[in-house]
Amino acid sequence: MLKIILPTIMLLPTALLSPKKFLWTNATTHSLLIAILSLQWLTPTYYPHKNLTQWTGIDQISSPLLVLSCWLLPLMIMASQHHIQYEPTTRKRIFIMTLATIQPFIILAFSTTELTLFYISFEATLIPTLILITRWGSQSERLSAGIYLLFYTLISSLPLLTSILYLHAQTGTLNLMMLDLVHPTSTNSWTSLLSNLALLTAFMVKAPLYGLHLWLPKAHVEAPIAGSMLLAALLLKLGGYGIMRITLLTGPLPALLHYPFLTLALWGALMTSSICLRQTDLKSLIAYSSVSHMGLVIAASTIQTNWSFSGAMILMISHGLTSSMLFCLANTNYERTHSRILLLTRGLQPLLPLMATWWLLANLTNMALPPTTNLMAELTIMITLFNWSPPTIILTGTVTFLTASYTLFMLLTTQRGTLPTHIMSIQNSNTREHLLMTLHIIPLLLLIAKPELIS
Repeated sequence: MLKIILPTIMLLPTALLSPKKFLWTNATTHSLLIAILSLQWLTPTYYPHKNLTQWTGIDQISSPLLVLSCWLLPLMIMASQHHIQYEPTTRKRIFIMTLATIQPFIILAFSTTELTLFYISFEATLIPTLILITRWGSQSERLSAGIYLLFYTLISSLPLLTSILYLHAQTGTLNLMMLDLVHPTSTNSWTSLLSNLALLTAFMVKAPLYGLHLWLPKAHVEAPIAGSMLLAALLLKLGGYGIMRITLLTGPLPALLHYPFLTLALWGALMTSSICLRQTDLKSLIAYSSVSHMGLVIAASTIQTNWSFSGAMILMISHGLTSSMLFCLANTNYERTHSRILLLTRGLQPLLPLMATWWLLANLTNMALPPTTNLMAELTIMITLFNWSPPTIILTGTVTFLTASYTLFMLLTTQRGTLPTHIMSIQNSNTREHLLMTLHIIPLLLLIAKPELIS
């Protein structure tokens, strides 16, 4: 565990002390080395936990997410290079340090075996994200987006804290393995129902459940590219991971808790998919599509079967890579045309033919084309939902149809059609961007061959 966390923390002095000329090179190579080193966590074991220390341990639920979070740090640094290009060197250093500060907290949140430490690191990721959005966001609305994010997260995390304290008073321990042995709550009392509800609220806001999702599109649209990648690929997964962890602890969820969450999640997936069909802003379209994908994850992890958990896990990983790649593509368009409105940035395929290939690949994985892992995940989730209650097939089927529709709509509006008259000349795509897209798509394509690494 330490051989990843310590080098990650050492990114801070690297960003501070690197000479101006080598700042980006040093930060990127350092974080890439950490990412490659973290791949060793993916080896499946027969033990429930590996690398166990007093407070941290890695099991099959957390190892894919840990590798994903290490993998995305160098990609975030590479993606922001153009965005931060003209800022003074001190600001560049502070930017890289902000990104490097979030990383140990995310790693701790995914690997901790102790609920207090989990709560602390879960909340600590909020501060650097807030700094990223409010300081480096592109529009003037970034402050209101930051306030939305702050208050949604803080208000929802209060019940989580109280119920963690209540759990501790009841059982005398907050260690996950101990709680696994002592099932803390009797399933029929009102207190247990309320504490279960309180445990889940914070993760439902983070994940985001439809109805609690209003902070997400705002935050995504205002955030810089690194902030968007961080939100889409890692911070939403904290919500899904928390739901999977906590529902395992609290025993079978009472039906009173099942139904509202499940219906909201599936109905939300349907609603946000249809919202995507009439979006004019490219970034907010991708943000709403994240809400609809995470709706399926929430629905799957509240059923609590082996199949649904593995489906939710695969969907979280593949959605993390896919949506991060889509945000990078949207950002390359934005850097060239300085607009995110779909009608003003259409017909770019003849100008940037290689970028069009990346757009096609990203969109095909987003709409779950076979044989991608996205399809494996969605099929698994749909089968478990159908097995749990047959009428859900109506909702999930419609969601799949709408996902395909809005993805094709996004691909066709950005790539095909007549070029707008105001675009006279456009900057060529460069090696950095192609490398960025390659590093997103390679894991997605390789996981098709061996999906049991992340299930």
